[in-house]
Amino acid sequence: MTTDIDDEDTIRQVVDRLQEKLPDLPRDRIEQVARAEFEALSGRPVHDYLSILTERAAKKKLKQKSDALT
Repeated sequence: MTTDIDDEDTIRQVVDRLQEKLPDLPRDRIEQVARAEFEALSGRPVHDYLSILTERAAKKKLKQKSDALT
């Protein structure tokens, strides 16, 4: 079972990776979306894959919103 520190570390790592991939988006927006996706997935039986699933879901959502603005 993970702790809050592990969860925060996972979110930080996801945000760091997404910021590298999506440099035009503000970090606080990336963190907001990543945190929401993490929370949505955290109660499911996918805990071993939570980091990558959070990153993929947040990236998809951020790209959709970014595309809608252009």
